[in-house]
Amino acid sequence: MTETEDLRGLSPFRPVPSLVPVIEVRNLSKRYGGTVAVDGLTFTVRPGQVTGFLGPNGAGKSTTMRMMLDLERPSGGQVLINGSRYRLLPGPLRQVGALLEAGAVHPGRSAYHHLLWLAQSNRIPTARVREVLELVGLADVARKRVKGFSLGMGQRLGIAAALLGDPPVLLFDEPVNGLDPEGVRWIRNLMKGLAAEGRTVFVSSHLMSEMALTAERLIVIGRGRLLADTTVGGFIEAYAHSYVRIRTPEPERMRDALTAAGIGVRQAADGALETHGAQAPEIGELAAAHGLTVHEVSTQSATLEEAFMRLTEDTVEYRAVGGQR
Repeated sequence: MTETEDLRGLSPFRPVPSLVPVIEVRNLSKRYGGTVAVDGLTFTVRPGQVTGFLGPNGAGKSTTMRMMLDLERPSGGQVLINGSRYRLLPGPLRQVGALLEAGAVHPGRSAYHHLLWLAQSNRIPTARVREVLELVGLADVARKRVKGFSLGMGQRLGIAAALLGDPPVLLFDEPVNGLDPEGVRWIRNLMKGLAAEGRTVFVSSHLMSEMALTAERLIVIGRGRLLADTTVGGFIEAYAHSYVRIRTPEPERMRDALTAAGIGVRQAADGALETHGAQAPEIGELAAAHGLTVHEVSTQSATLEEAFMRLTEDTVEYRAVGGQR
């Protein structure tokens, strides 16, 4: 076997140095009449890590990803993948794999024939079809028609199509949609494994808990504009804070004791007290010194969801009013 061949009949994947941006979004804009969907967006995506793409509903995430693949024409700016527009890439499925609309499959086709059609039309060895069906767990239903697939099975088929050309760049829009817990864990490990190989993995999701476990870097947008471009840890540190939660039958006395000690305190909606600037053992000792009864003293760690909500609260397009009916 030569250096330029592998068992799949495809050119072997060669990692790009991690400091070199593979995806470049430059002053990208998209307008629909008087509506601005994407507004001067600029960022880069580097290989070797999973980059999360976050934003409230209507922020412009899907529109941006469609412009990356030349499915939408920008009103201004451009997107370059390895220095080129997507439509100008030679053998694009070998260079960029994408999951945008998993349901965009002819319902009368089987999973196997859908992937076979993609392989043949893109000069990808047909042996690769069986490989990706095995990889995504659809080998046993490969000959069944797609119209009988569940949402999760359709999602796995979309992921198989994205992986078909063994591309170095992967774009996933809501990849865990419809997957059961085992499937969610599988796609999480898959994306991290692809990034560990040196590939560029760019993924949008509304599940903050999954992004916290999967992504290393975040691009956050709101109303089509860039809000943050940083690591997951840096984002949480900047926009959320850990605190100590206290439940006591004597909240007023507890508040007075905390205030006297110079510890900031506020009351949560459920009546518990929340403090910043002090650790749980210190709070416990303070309560004991004042003869106060406490039912709970627990540290609440800052989360990605909390940080995301705080940063984007002014950019939410659809907001519920009130919490009860």
